Amino acid sequence: MQTLIELYDERPLENVLGVEMFRPERVVYICTEEIGSVKPILETLRIYFQWRGLNPELSIVKGSFYEVGTMLELFRRVVSEYPDCAIDITGGTDAVLFAAGLLCAESAVPVFTYSRRKNCFYDIRGTVFKEALPCTVVYTVEDFFLMAGGSMREGRVDNAILVQYLHVIDPFFQLYLRHRRDWKRAVNYIQRVSQAEDNSNASLFVQGKYLVKGERGSRIEAPAETLKDLERIGFLQNLVIVPGESVSFRFRDRQIRTWLRDVGSLLELYVYKACLDTGLFQDVRTSVIVDWQGDEKIKPVSNELDVMCTRGVTPVFISCKVCDVRTDDLNELAILRNRFGGVMARAAIVTAERGGFGMRNRAEELGIMVIDLNDLTRGRIGERLRSLMRDIR
Repeated sequence: MQTLIELYDERPLENVLGVEMFRPERVVYICTEEIGSVKPILETLRIYFQWRGLNPELSIVKGSFYEVGTMLELFRRVVSEYPDCAIDITGGTDAVLFAAGLLCAESAVPVFTYSRRKNCFYDIRGTVFKEALPCTVVYTVEDFFLMAGGSMREGRVDNAILVQYLHVIDPFFQLYLRHRRDWKRAVNYIQRVSQAEDNSNASLFVQGKYLVKGERGSRIEAPAETLKDLERIGFLQNLVIVPGESVSFRFRDRQIRTWLRDVGSLLELYVYKACLDTGLFQDVRTSVIVDWQGDEKIKPVSNELDVMCTRGVTPVFISCKVCDVRTDDLNELAILRNRFGGVMARAAIVTAERGGFGMRNRAEELGIMVIDLNDLTRGRIGERLRSLMRDIR
């Protein structure tokens, strides 16, 4: 085919997958007048296809999807102008699909669709492939944000350097499990005896009092056993503890320093490595900043994703919480999954607590898998991730 007719859909994947699979010379998008007049559809698609190394000629045709006669005339006009076309009926509303069906009843235009469950393209009528055609497209994490008109920025972690730390992540997490109940106090202590994180010249060497001020006049005692275990796994060096008097040590490097000053980093790192260890995913990222508009000229609306990964054309959104999971956490995760992943996306929330009944019910309603403390302590996170992706081809 030289021309592909796409039925524009609110789910970004369904607007680009057929184009990437068949690489036509031109693509005609048919959308509602409302969507076509508000959204910069073509500019978003051009930017995305250029990112993916494609440069099809793009155009858009707007009509009322609720007036079948008008839509049928629109289809007739487009097919007449591009007799070398095929129609992808994967996306679109029920009304426009009905109009496309009427067109097919009077015209021999080739038609195909995509099966999410099978991850294959299927001939409806007259296409060059008569059998199920497996989809061979593979996406990265960043691809999903760009196809939805957003963009991705680096968060608190430079993913490029994480390969240097993979061997210490499991020992770090096991240390956390031993000191889980006092972990927040331990991190608070480290924060107070070391310089602020935004000081790029902050020294790796730390010397402070054994007892420091906490919040609202409280006192935090040096977590001696935790500090000793951190030295044992190589995160701290030259540790000297004088009970009741002082503590001194040196952070191994600046990245370790950052992680030890942040309560939730260790869980994000552990989940990141667990995703890699499954061997299921082509791309795995942690600490991903999502800019919804993808435009640096305007004030960004952004969220941070703790871990995200992709398998073929399926994205997985994962939120990590060392504390109890709130309803707001689940709702935010569902919104991000739906906005940037669509119906094929998967989502999971990982908590270092034992999830309550109410939270689990809400997660089930939203289609979010819960991985809790029992899974983490029993080493079942890989099994749970495989279960999440069991039917994904």
